[in-house]
Amino acid sequence: MLRKVELDEAIGMVLGHDVTKVIPGKFKGPIFRRGHIIKKKDIPELLSIGKEHIYVMELGKEEIHEEEAALRIARAISGSGIEFDQPSEGRVNLKATIPGLLKINVGLLEAINSIGEILVTTRHSNTVCSAGMEVVATKIVPLFTTQSKLNKIEKMCQREGKLVEVLPIKKRRVGVVITGNEVFKGRIEDKFGEVIKRKAEALGSVINQQIIVSDDVDLIAQAINEVKTKGSEVIVVCGGLSVDPDDVTVEGVEKSGAEIISYGAPVMPGAMFLLAMLKGIPILGTPGAVIYNPATIFDLIFPRVLAGEEIRREDIIKLGHGGLCLQCGKCSFPICPFGK
Repeated sequence: MLRKVELDEAIGMVLGHDVTKVIPGKFKGPIFRRGHIIKKKDIPELLSIGKEHIYVMELGKEEIHEEEAALRIARAISGSGIEFDQPSEGRVNLKATIPGLLKINVGLLEAINSIGEILVTTRHSNTVCSAGMEVVATKIVPLFTTQSKLNKIEKMCQREGKLVEVLPIKKRRVGVVITGNEVFKGRIEDKFGEVIKRKAEALGSVINQQIIVSDDVDLIAQAINEVKTKGSEVIVVCGGLSVDPDDVTVEGVEKSGAEIISYGAPVMPGAMFLLAMLKGIPILGTPGAVIYNPATIFDLIFPRVLAGEEIRREDIIKLGHGGLCLQCGKCSFPICPFGK
């Protein structure tokens, strides 16, 4: 346990917790660390930050200090692609060791935070992260907790899997099929190709073939199968996804032999998004919003596909919660961490 003592009586005793000092706009951090032996010269500094008492540690056999507890939680929840640092002020930060796609077991996260006095906070699952990015933090509320609570977390992670991991985003060959009479006949300049190329290269992939076809069901189907035959591991079909009579991209995808997983998505911009599978090859149908908006549903699904995740219709449906982008400019994704 921790015993509260007055400062004058604390000289020579071992501090049981970090003591934090805050200077608004200039500094926030521990001025004395757990384990520090209190000296007479420390008293004025402690008084200056409003400390007239401190805790000295006298833990029982079943009690675990906040720093050890945070380390045990970090070890229990960390999966592949994750590392963590030493505790500071009772908090342990978990970081990505590789660039990739962050995956959070949300159900397990909620279960752990329901235990009481245990805090685990994360970035959104499916965030594209860079190496070294902080993705999770954990600490406990009091200065110590019990063995039983930590044992419970460790058993939960053994049973249900790790709470956090980073999946590598693999380099894929991306085939692009651009539809539209206006582009095919040279009435307007294509804009899709440049956008898809930029987004693919930003994630480490390459465009291995691009075909422009007219609004013709047979030609669209033929083009899709051609880029597949040429080795495309992901196919992006651009345009022709609205309800206009000339837009026949959906029919062309179906005629290619692909299975439509989802047509239409509860995310704006990008509501007319299409997802299909052609003999194990994912097809992403991108509506015109991709040209005009810096982020759409394409930016949510494309990294997951490159990471090898199989996207189901249920995954698309779940995006409705938080899928309304207000185009505020604060983030680069439609599922906005400022509003969800």
